[in-house]
Amino acid sequence: MSPIPSAAQSQRIQPAATPPELIRNFCIIAHIDHGKSTLADRMLQLTGVVDERAARAQYLDRMDIERERGITIKSQAVRMPWAAGPEGAQQPYALNMIDTPGHVDFTYEVSRSLAACEGAVLLVDAAQGIEAQTLANLYLAMENDLTIIPVLNKIDLPAAQPEKYAEEIAGLVGGEPEDVLKVSGKTGEGVEALLDRIVELVPAPVGRADAPARAMIFDSVYDTYRGVVTYVRVVDGQLTPRDRIAMMSTRATHELLELGVISPEAIPTKGLGVGEVGYLITGVKDVRQSKVGDTVTDSAKPAEEPLGGYSDPKPMVFSGLYPIDGSDYPVLRDALDKLKLNDAALMYEPETSVALGFGFRVGYLGLLHLEIVRERLEREFDLDLISTAPNVIYDVTMEDGETVVVTNPSEFPGGKIREVREPVVRATILAPSEHIGAIMELCQSRRGDLLGMDYLSADRVEMRYTLPLAEIVFDFFDQLKSRTRGYASLDYEVSGDQAAALVKVDILLQGEQVDAFSAIVHKDKAYAYGVMMTAKLKELIPRQQFEVPIQAAVGSRVIARETIRAIRKDVLAKCYGGDISRKRKLLEKQKEGKKRMKTIGRVDVPQEAFIAALSSEQSDAKDKAKK
Repeated sequence: MSPIPSAAQSQRIQPAATPPELIRNFCIIAHIDHGKSTLADRMLQLTGVVDERAARAQYLDRMDIERERGITIKSQAVRMPWAAGPEGAQQPYALNMIDTPGHVDFTYEVSRSLAACEGAVLLVDAAQGIEAQTLANLYLAMENDLTIIPVLNKIDLPAAQPEKYAEEIAGLVGGEPEDVLKVSGKTGEGVEALLDRIVELVPAPVGRADAPARAMIFDSVYDTYRGVVTYVRVVDGQLTPRDRIAMMSTRATHELLELGVISPEAIPTKGLGVGEVGYLITGVKDVRQSKVGDTVTDSAKPAEEPLGGYSDPKPMVFSGLYPIDGSDYPVLRDALDKLKLNDAALMYEPETSVALGFGFRVGYLGLLHLEIVRERLEREFDLDLISTAPNVIYDVTMEDGETVVVTNPSEFPGGKIREVREPVVRATILAPSEHIGAIMELCQSRRGDLLGMDYLSADRVEMRYTLPLAEIVFDFFDQLKSRTRGYASLDYEVSGDQAAALVKVDILLQGEQVDAFSAIVHKDKAYAYGVMMTAKLKELIPRQQFEVPIQAAVGSRVIARETIRAIRKDVLAKCYGGDISRKRKLLEKQKEGKKRMKTIGRVDVPQEAFIAALSSEQSDAKDKAKK
């Protein structure tokens, strides 16, 4: 969200709290690239909170990275005025809209937004129909008992099939095809009718105005000048400036310096009442004191019970994050603390690597989340980072019954192992029926089991698979897209774990193990990984004065080897003819020198080699594309 201006900078001070019956809280949920941000732009223009001069595409996407990639990463809350009702007796309503991300990796953002709303606009592209993430977000909204308003977007496209997909949506949400609103976020057609429908169908927030104040923190951001800015949804009571507030989980108390609403820039108000969504500023600089899911109350008249909060997100992918310059370690720690305010799904703990020094083991919700976090740290905090190859958590049971939790290949225990268990996911794939064969082939090559298959219509199929999480965190999604010409969509959720034949592949340089290059792979793929990694390192490590063997080993058994040949001087250059024994003597002398050098020599792996070898194949392809 944008930096919060001070009261002096703000355009106007709003009056005290709006009555709850005139408030409508709703969010927009959809698959990635179905037009959420464009529809939000039209709503902002129609309600007059953004004038023509300030308007720009993807107005609520505040980060450069969101605008460059064309995706929403952060939920954004905005308050919009809208008059609705019969002609001559129109009521001014306050609509609090939250624009949510559409990618599977940011589902936690969506779930937090849903908890702050009473209704959800289910947006579907009229040219593509329902996608996997649309279904996932729809089920999330239904679990939260939200009122669902089905909407077809992009009806102005030549390829749009609104009638066909209206039937598909009506079948899902239980309604009639004619109840599905048809809009165009680009041209603005049907958006006024949608705003009227939101006022009509979304219930007003319910809460007790006379009870002690209770507000749920659903997001927060760090502002360099004003400290932690907390975004809340008030459930009971009222918050007013200069109150002393208390955080119910940490018991910390602060003075409320400023509160207000986002419309779409920050506007201070005289109070926030039941059902309102707004921001609080207390001047606190300690980022750990504002926890997403915590309950804010009045410290003079505190509430007895905190609000339900959110379930903690479970990281699915782990990767090491190390500064290239070791002296940047404290800067990286502060940067992660501040980023966690803005991204509650981020988990991290310190770790050290023999090869890379001090860094952090970071847990992510998926591979896109990993990419975005690393890119934000590099851009916003000016850091140069190495991220190790992503991996998942394994439970290793030893022969004596001891269980070891492994989040990093270097933690994989030696000795006799009884069983290794890996996390599995239940994946839902939606695609045109002509691609069934290609999808089945891909899933079987990734150790997948088909659970079931349903035809949503004559030419669209939903396939459900159980897949090991480790098999889909690398390039599964890219492979799926390329095999289905971009038409397939994927959603997945963790569904327990299973025993698997997994081994740890170690990479040895001149007989010494390099912990950063180790990997845990299925035993059938261990040889392929060993051959790939040794060949890659042979290209990346410069030649030394002595011969360097690069080996891949499982336990004590070497499964692949490459040799970096020594740099040799032409010692025979000065021998013109003469006896062969003279040449042999010179070559033997050189050979002895190389052998002696090998015993005292060390192989220094250049930083570039670490970066290239530890980056996933995806990152390599992207780096090449940038160059």
